[in-house]
Amino acid sequence: MDAVTTDKAPEPRPSTRLMDTLIRAGLLVALAMLCYRIFAPFLTLMVWAVILAITMYPIHQVLAARLRGRQGLSSTLMVLLAFVVLIVPTAVLMSSLGDSVHQLISKVQDHSIEVPRPPDFIAGWPFVGEKIHGTWTRAHDDPKAFVESLQPKIGELAKTVLGFVGGIATGLLQFLGALIVAGIIMAYGQSGGTSSERIFERVVGGGRGAEFTRLCTATIRAVAQGVIGVAFIQAIIVGLCLLVAGVPWAGVLALVVLVLGIAQVPALIVTLPAIGWIWWRGDYGTLEASLYTALIFVSGMADNVLKPLMLGRGVDAPMPVILIGALGGMAAAGILGMFVGAVLLALGYQIFMGWVAANRDGA
Repeated sequence: MDAVTTDKAPEPRPSTRLMDTLIRAGLLVALAMLCYRIFAPFLTLMVWAVILAITMYPIHQVLAARLRGRQGLSSTLMVLLAFVVLIVPTAVLMSSLGDSVHQLISKVQDHSIEVPRPPDFIAGWPFVGEKIHGTWTRAHDDPKAFVESLQPKIGELAKTVLGFVGGIATGLLQFLGALIVAGIIMAYGQSGGTSSERIFERVVGGGRGAEFTRLCTATIRAVAQGVIGVAFIQAIIVGLCLLVAGVPWAGVLALVVLVLGIAQVPALIVTLPAIGWIWWRGDYGTLEASLYTALIFVSGMADNVLKPLMLGRGVDAPMPVILIGALGGMAAAGILGMFVGAVLLALGYQIFMGWVAANRDGA
């Protein structure tokens, strides 16, 4: 009986296998780079959408339960509500700002602007008192000549203000787009959470996919709640201080402080002009004005004390890790980096501590 012979393909040489591996790796890298270039214009919007979806998801689930589990309707209602909350105050604020600027320009062009006489005590301020008093006096004596002397600076300031307003408008449109995408993500939140667990399980291994998914969501919610909570508390403190000091429109200014706090803009933008108004009015004694100045100034800096206390609550990572990640990320990439930085540092901390624990157990 003839032996059955089987033809086997010759084993490739090591150099051939290495070349095949390098070619495949190169193609994968090229594909990843092309995918990134295509996705890059939408990267910021998508990151914001994920952050908003994770932050609002618990409220979305409560609303969906009241709507008999209709996830799509719940997410749609939340997005529409967020649109109303954002667009209406912004439109009112922009309209009021436009009217104020138009009135100011009209007064400057008609030379009808009136500048009150500066209080005498301003000249006694150390270092800058005499200069401020002198400039204020020139503006009071001859407003027309004073405005004409500032024409070049006014033009530069106008360009800066227009650029700032344009940046705000662009950011608002991007934020609204992120809200729409966040609504879609919330509608498919359960499948998205399962996919995240599988991705982390594939990358990290060790059955820690669910753990790292919970860590990411908890970190994002802690940072968001810390930011919004701190902004709300600071707005109340500043509003009460302004009310006690007799500053007009204290409630409106407190609302502005709330919006600025959420946007991570210092409340000093509101408190410093309020302090200037107190001294400009001249209705307070020096001791009383100094007391109100200290009170309002400290209230405007309250977020520096509150943030370390509220950030990182409910997260399986030490508060300093979350705080350093949030502050470092904000310094590197703005408010978006605050969330990304906190998440990355929390993940890095957990991976490092897991490696330390595994090494100790192995020993």
